[in-house]
Amino acid sequence: MAVAALLVGARSNSSHAFTFAELTQKDASAGVKAALERGADIAVQLLGKQDGFWGNDKVRIPLPEWISKAERALKMIGKGRDIDDLKLGINRAAEQAVPQAKKLLSDAVKSMTLQDAKAILSGGDNSVTDFFKGKTEKPLNDKFLPVVRAVTDRIGLAKQYNALAGQVEQTGLVKLKPEQRKVETHVTAKALDGLYYMIGEEEKKIRKDPVAAGSDILRRVFGAVR
Repeated sequence: MAVAALLVGARSNSSHAFTFAELTQKDASAGVKAALERGADIAVQLLGKQDGFWGNDKVRIPLPEWISKAERALKMIGKGRDIDDLKLGINRAAEQAVPQAKKLLSDAVKSMTLQDAKAILSGGDNSVTDFFKGKTEKPLNDKFLPVVRAVTDRIGLAKQYNALAGQVEQTGLVKLKPEQRKVETHVTAKALDGLYYMIGEEEKKIRKDPVAAGSDILRRVFGAVR
């Protein structure tokens, strides 16, 4: 059964039902793919550059909670500059990792099934993001981790982070778990959060104003599901 027909059945009481009925399965799938590609491309472009994370307060990566808790104490013992360098460094590492996402996101779009298209079209504002997370979160984590590790090692961030971890534990304020001592784990997780967030923001824009997306297929398909 076509995507459009299934959606009409699900929303038979909707004033948009006639418009849904006009959508072909081919159009619906093409529209969803266009939305996926647009969201992924824009997110990577915005984040995978200098200040992509650092210059955007919506995705800027914060210090791990254990450092934040001890920040005042660390500054009192003369580690204020280290804290500031660490804040910038973790964001720079994320910015260099994000371009690695482009191919995996593209492959996810190519793998989209009819069932995926139905879920995205009939889903809420985050259905595109949920699709990407389901398809790419694990492989992207594996892809980002070595890139982040290489950057943190090169700029001395890992050594600096480890030193702070030791100093924080010495204060007795925090007891760290082994995984909390690895800066690359924190950066990778937050970089993925930021990437999916930006994809979600683009999806909301498309759903809210398909015409502004500048694509006929996006206008027709997402205009029909508004």
